Amino acid sequence: MTPADISIPHLIMQATLVVQLVMAGLVLLSLMSWTIIFRKGFALGSAKTQTAEFEQEFWSGADLTQLYQRVYGARDEHGALARIFEAGFAEFIKLRQQRSAGLETSAMLDGVRRAMRASHQRELDALEKNLPFLASVGSVSPYIGLFGTVWGIMHAFVGLSNVQQATLATVAPGIAEALIATAIGLFAAIPAVVAYNRYASEIDRVANRFDNFIEEFSNILQRQAR
Repeated sequence: MTPADISIPHLIMQATLVVQLVMAGLVLLSLMSWTIIFRKGFALGSAKTQTAEFEQEFWSGADLTQLYQRVYGARDEHGALARIFEAGFAEFIKLRQQRSAGLETSAMLDGVRRAMRASHQRELDALEKNLPFLASVGSVSPYIGLFGTVWGIMHAFVGLSNVQQATLATVAPGIAEALIATAIGLFAAIPAVVAYNRYASEIDRVANRFDNFIEEFSNILQRQAR
């Protein structure tokens, strides 16, 4: 048997149909994972940049009404934190107009917090989109690859029943092609797990910034309401 006969492309082509399907599925999962990894990386980078820019503008002493009007006119350009601010300030304006009807300050501020919390949750849901898929790929891919390996090894040993004298050269190609499935499974799983853990941590830090802003902005609105 020549070295070309045990090359990876040759082994994949000579694998059983089940093992080939397993490999194809793992490659597809890997491609989908890398697509999500790159997109999520750009999305989180943009979210952190927009959050930092809006915080700088907010704490620079800008007039809240003018800032609200700028954000309202271009919601997508200012980022998630700006949309949380917009939701809270819009609710504050609406409820402040109802104070003449006997609405208490505490009830007004509760309404503002609920509006910001709802916007906060929508923004987090958008940031966390597709993260469960990465977690699933990271946990399932090794087992899918292992299934392909077990099937391939089983097929290789069954084939030995038709051979009068079994040698390492006889069984090696079948075992090698089976192990490729495990390797592809690990190749799909490892980047997905690393990316999931990293992005989950970054989203937690962004969420903490949102929470701090909501509390600080609520205190500002409380002083204005009084």
